[in-house]
Order: sequence, then structure tokens, then C-alpha cells
Amino acid sequence: MASTNNVTELIIVGLFQDPEVQRGCFVVFLLVYLATVVGNGLIVLTVNVSKSLRSPMYFFLSYLSLVEITYSSTVVPKFITDLLAKIKTISLEGCVAQIFFFHFFGVTEIFLLTVMAYDRYVAICKPLHYTTIMSRCVCRLLVAGSWLGGFFHSMVQIIITLQLSFCGPNVIDHYFCDLHPLFKLSCTDTSVEGVIVLANSGLFSIFSFLLLVSSYIVILYNLRNHSAEGRRKALSTCASHITVVVLFFGPAIFLYMRPPSTFTEDKLVAVFYTVVTPMLNPIIYTLRNAEVKNAMRKLWGKRMNSGRD
Repeated sequence: MASTNNVTELIIVGLFQDPEVQRGCFVVFLLVYLATVVGNGLIVLTVNVSKSLRSPMYFFLSYLSLVEITYSSTVVPKFITDLLAKIKTISLEGCVAQIFFFHFFGVTEIFLLTVMAYDRYVAICKPLHYTTIMSRCVCRLLVAGSWLGGFFHSMVQIIITLQLSFCGPNVIDHYFCDLHPLFKLSCTDTSVEGVIVLANSGLFSIFSFLLLVSSYIVILYNLRNHSAEGRRKALSTCASHITVVVLFFGPAIFLYMRPPSTFTEDKLVAVFYTVVTPMLNPIIYTLRNAEVKNAMRKLWGKRMNSGRD
């Protein structure tokens, strides 16, 4: 795994130490995770089954929801089961795998959010060319590019991880494996690796966030030429996208753009973007989107009627 390794297993400190608090958190976070899987799964199912949701926007939304399920699943199931365990452990190989998939799905989501912003830009600023620019082939390429971008980013994180040497304490002060907590366990100087992570995660998040904000500013500026009804519908869609972007990027930038620490606040912020945000996204998109809500009603109406028959 690395140049010097006397450590094969890591002990995870977790979020809270009080057994009563942990049991309470187990129930809460289990319900949140189930809501994440069911909510995002419903969006994937509805978009793929409903004939009224064939536009590129919903094509990207279904993949975003799929990524939310996988992204949350890299951390939350292990986190939930650990809440009931007296000693929380993970193998070094399992830790590396968790880092890989966590960053893979996380950065894939960033690329998908950028693609969705581009889709809204073309729809609002170049409506006459929308169907030509956002053809089904182009949409598939953009989604494939998002997955590929996430893979390359994650490979950089793994290459960094494999250079670390572990010969001392094996207690990781977090509730899941990430690079900053691992740096604190390394026997060697990690200043160079820290700079690479800052560039690969922190600066990447900042630039992506600024790009997304800039694109939505351009979109909102161009809405002045649309009708009142057109502005209302576009603003509703863009508001959902902007809300998701802020909820996702805010905590990530907070954690990756500053030196690693072991503050409890850092763990709570991490809980927000690993556990809570994936659950909120389907709620945000469906509550503000009449087409998705109507498609869900029709889908479940048909299922209930067929069940009666």
C-alpha cells in the first residue's frame, strides 16, 4: 500500500462518544438515508418511465439523483452501523476504497451540476438552437465526461494516499475516511500532498462554484428579454439548481480550503454534505417542479390502479 506500513486497520473515533446519543443518531440517520435512497430512486424511476420528462434537463436530473444515491452510500451505511458498534474499525484497504468512491461520486456530481447549468444557459439564452446543441448524443457525452472527470480526480486522490506511510497511531479522528484525517496519521511530512489536495479538491471546488454562479448570473440577466410566464418558470428551475449548488459547495469549500483540523464543527459540516444534502436534493427539485410532481402522481396513480385490478 505505501512505503512503510505497520498499520493494517484503522480505528474510527466517530461523531459522538455517548452511547445514548449514538443510538438516537442511528435512528435519525437511518431514516435520512432511507429517504435519500427512496427520494432519489423515485426521481430516477419517474424520469425513465414518464414520457413527459424526456428533455435534457430531466435526463441530467436522473443521473444526478443516481449519483446522490451512490455518493451517500459510500459513507452513510458504514457510518450508521458504526453508531451501534463499541469499537469502530476499517481496514486500510477499505479506507482507501472509501476515499476513492467518495471523491469519484462527489466530483462526478460537481461536473453534472456544471452540465445542468450549461443546459439551462442554452435553453434560456439560445432557445432556437437548444434542440440542436443539446441533442441526445451530446447529452450522453456530457454525462460520460462527468463520470470520467470524477474518475481522474479520484485517481489523483488515491495516488496521494498510496504515498503515505503509516507506522504509528491508527486512530482516525473522523466518522469516515478522508485524506485530511489520514494525513494526521502519516509518519512522513505531508505538506506537498496537502498542497496537491488543496489544488485538486479545494481550488477545484472554488473554481467550479464561481463558474456555476457566473453562469446563473448570465442566465438571470438574459431573462429580462423573456415573457413574465417564461421568467417565472425559468426562475423556479434556476432557483432549485442554485439552492443545490450552494448546499453542496458551501461545506466542501469550508473543509478543503483550509488546514485540516479535528474540530467537532468539521465533522458536523461533513455530516451535512454526506448525509443531509443528498436527501434534500430530490425534495428541492420536486417541490419546485410541477412537471416532476405531475409525472410522479401519474406514475403512482397507474400503479395503484393496476394493483386494484
